[in-house]
Amino acid sequence: MRNRLLIPNGIGSSIGDHVSSSSQVNAEIVAIGSELLLGQIVDSNSAWIAQRLAGVGVNLFYKTVVGDNEDRMVSILGKALDRADVVITTGGIGPTQDDLTREAVAAVTGRAVVTDPESLDDLRERFQKRGFILTKNNERQAQIPEGATVIKNPNGTAPAFLVEEERGVIISVPGVPFEMKWLIDNEIIPYLRERYGLSQVIHYKVLKVSDIGESNVDHLIGHLIADSSNPTVGVLAHPGQVDVRIAARAGSEDEAQKLIAPVEAEVRGLLGDNIFGEDDETIESVVGSLLEQRNLTISTYEDLSGGTVADAMLGAAEARFIEGLIVNSNSALERIVTAGDESPPFENGQARAEALARAIRKTSRADVGLAVHAVEEGDQRTENLGRGETHIAISLADELKYHHNASAGRGRPDRRRASMNAMSLLRRTLQGL
Repeated sequence: MRNRLLIPNGIGSSIGDHVSSSSQVNAEIVAIGSELLLGQIVDSNSAWIAQRLAGVGVNLFYKTVVGDNEDRMVSILGKALDRADVVITTGGIGPTQDDLTREAVAAVTGRAVVTDPESLDDLRERFQKRGFILTKNNERQAQIPEGATVIKNPNGTAPAFLVEEERGVIISVPGVPFEMKWLIDNEIIPYLRERYGLSQVIHYKVLKVSDIGESNVDHLIGHLIADSSNPTVGVLAHPGQVDVRIAARAGSEDEAQKLIAPVEAEVRGLLGDNIFGEDDETIESVVGSLLEQRNLTISTYEDLSGGTVADAMLGAAEARFIEGLIVNSNSALERIVTAGDESPPFENGQARAEALARAIRKTSRADVGLAVHAVEEGDQRTENLGRGETHIAISLADELKYHHNASAGRGRPDRRRASMNAMSLLRRTLQGL
């Protein structure tokens, strides 16, 4: 009736009879649950699984989210099996009536849903040990598509399962993240390695860019994006930041890094000191290290950005961050510059930002003063690229640095962009660029 997966101790011949040695294995992830479509839960499972698949060289071309509707689930799973060797589902194998993954997988593979006696015994034993009685609805967790291979789940009550058929294999794991992660790492990845003879990895390097936008990055390195095959080059834009991803497929991580190295060198040559970090580095971690290296303290002033800069600086500088001042009125602004021995009024936004940077440095007795002063144009409700002017200034000893951005807004992207531009100007100042 069913086979039982026992990895890593070895895969039974019943599921290893047609191991493929293909160098290219394509997968699709199907996340199941109406709560995902309603926005009640963010689908972080698919992103995590995608990283694990890349680590063993499995291509992922599609990720799908479908609600708890059996007809739609069957439709999606059928399409997934038609275009992928491996389909991994998350969620929908619990005890409730809307947990329909078993039924959908059975229907799309032309099987009945049956009760696995060994899984049922495991469930009874678990419930008894906890002093509970196994109810009828919980018995549903022992049901699987007929002929499926059961995958024991030591971290939860619902076992996972896989079904092999002519088009490929469907692997169904729980939606609970810590259960899913254990099963993927300890059972599913070893199974995929053995079944498909996986011997490659997909490894990537991310270079992080500031001060130039996505279109300018594309202008400078677009030929690498268009002409790349292995490694491939791609870009991802964030407010105030662009990520350049260089990904290579090879037999090992070391081999992939050798493929990446010359392309990385070319990208660095084209983008120069606009690259502020790589991989897990953030602009905050880079700035924090520079402040530490130079033994400097810092204080900040901001208005429209509403504390975004101070929050970033607190994460970056920790004990070297002396004070973060957030102001929302012109009268308070004038008091600050007066306290810093500055002389209002100021003829333009740049002069005011520079005066604020000097003032916050003097009044807080920090080594560095950073001011982010923004002025909106009119009454606007946009969340991104609001109309206005943002003036950023840094005061360090007798040195002044200034940056201007032709937008200003209270939306999260605009506030993040202001913070990113401020941190980037600080990085350049500390590095003497």
